[in-house]
Amino acid sequence: MPVPARKPRRRTPGQIARGVRRRTRRLAGRLRRAWRRSLQLRVVTSTLVLSMAVVAVLGVFLYQSISASVLTSSEVAAVEESRANVATASGYLTQPADVTDNAQDTTAQGQTVNPVDAAAKALTDRSGGRYDVVVFNEGSVGEGRASGQVDWSSIPASLREKVQGSEEQSLWKAFTTIRYIGAKQPESGMVVGARVNGTYEIYHVFPLGDEEKTLLTVQQMVFGAGAALVLLLAGVASLVTRQVVTPVRLARQAAERLAAGRLEERLKVRGEDDLARLATSFNEMASNLALKIHQLEELSQVQRQFVSDVSHELRTPLTTVRMAADLLYEGRDDFDPASARAAELMQNQLERFESMLADLLEISRYDAGAATLDLDPVDMRDVVLRAVGDSETLAERQATRFELRLPNEPCMAEVDGRRVERILRNLLFNAIEHGEGKDIVVTLGADRDAVAVAVRDHGVGLKPGEETMVFDRFWRADPSRARTIGGTGLGLAISREDAMLHGGWLQAWGAPGEGSQFRLSLPRVAGAPLRGSPLPLVPPEVEMRRTWRGHATPVLTAAAGTVPETLPRVPEAAPRAREIAEAGAFDAE
Repeated sequence: MPVPARKPRRRTPGQIARGVRRRTRRLAGRLRRAWRRSLQLRVVTSTLVLSMAVVAVLGVFLYQSISASVLTSSEVAAVEESRANVATASGYLTQPADVTDNAQDTTAQGQTVNPVDAAAKALTDRSGGRYDVVVFNEGSVGEGRASGQVDWSSIPASLREKVQGSEEQSLWKAFTTIRYIGAKQPESGMVVGARVNGTYEIYHVFPLGDEEKTLLTVQQMVFGAGAALVLLLAGVASLVTRQVVTPVRLARQAAERLAAGRLEERLKVRGEDDLARLATSFNEMASNLALKIHQLEELSQVQRQFVSDVSHELRTPLTTVRMAADLLYEGRDDFDPASARAAELMQNQLERFESMLADLLEISRYDAGAATLDLDPVDMRDVVLRAVGDSETLAERQATRFELRLPNEPCMAEVDGRRVERILRNLLFNAIEHGEGKDIVVTLGADRDAVAVAVRDHGVGLKPGEETMVFDRFWRADPSRARTIGGTGLGLAISREDAMLHGGWLQAWGAPGEGSQFRLSLPRVAGAPLRGSPLPLVPPEVEMRRTWRGHATPVLTAAAGTVPETLPRVPEAAPRAREIAEAGAFDAE
């Protein structure tokens, strides 16, 4: 059977509005990116906007000046024409104030003529079609007399009031819209009025259609010239900017390729101007940089090879010396006290030397890029407990106790257990070294994407700026302070390399008098990007004190980046850590 056609889904107004807003935001984002990234676009747009503003101001000023000049000349001519016509009309309009428009004068031929019509006809004849005349008689029963089919109502009432209350033959003018009786369209005009012989009003109606056409033509010319000028300036700005931006863009592209490792990249030099000298300087810089990098690579290669060769070559004599030292150490009871003490010191220093040699070999593998991971899904609680168990002997000698804060649920992660355990041991040794015998807090946290272990001590702390320097090779916070546990100075450097090899972070925080905290953050799935840590870098109690000092109410949450309140806090002495690790028990006591 045929499959029925699927009806198109009708979108609601809300969906349409959201779609429009989404497209608008996307377009606005593209425009912002183009604006930020294109120097030429910014220069051309700025030139275009400024040119439009300047042309608009000049165009308005020019148009107003031309308009005022045209209207002023028309106004002056209209006033002069009206003044001459008023003197002529006064000879026709000699009727007294009580005579109406129907009264008639008798001419020499015996014909009767209305004085208002006569005056209007005489003035119209003189106009030559340039203007029309409207005559009123204050005492007449008619509305008025007008030539050229002009509607007498075109005369503004305000102008009539001024004329009626003015002196004899005083001129008044006003702009109005001239309306006609018939099919002729209204047009703009000017009316000049005067009172004649006491009762008559004469208004000259001057059309301004020609002037309007002239001003419209001028306006179009000004607008067209302004638009052409703006486009021309924009084109000039684009051309000039392109001449400057193109070499800069080429230099930027060459610099990017140079930064990507293509040390042979060079710019073409054209001419002898500033841009050509810039290209020459860039090429010289690139050549010197390539030479220095080559020299540093050779030096680094020599150093890595030297460390690797020396480390391997020391293995054989160290084994021989170690065998001899073991014999002396085992027979120390038969020596005199000074010789026995010398045998013990030699044994301790040989152990330290072996540890340093192993660290140097590990560093050389990292420098050579030969370090690899042996990944397995492991429970991070097991790793933490094994590292704490390996550190208990040293902690007992320093009178230090461990406080473990481990979750009840397993914290599985794909890691190299051996390397992570080494990281934790180095962090614990460092905390014991600088913890001044105070308790060390080890916290394990996890979220959906990452696991983290924080090692907190309450010792001397770190000064500002030492949070990154602490991971440098052989670095010491206090050069005058001797190492009390025989460290090699490479432990934290190797730990950072191990964390980076896992795609994780190893970060440090510290403050004088408040101790320090080291946080290891690793992705739960190998190769996944690490976007955050489930544990805070700054201890919560320190944040609380700082918040209270700021007179604010402290709020502890279990969001990402803070210590979840559900983590059981398990204070454990160092001897108990090995028992817990061996028994596999994780419940809080």
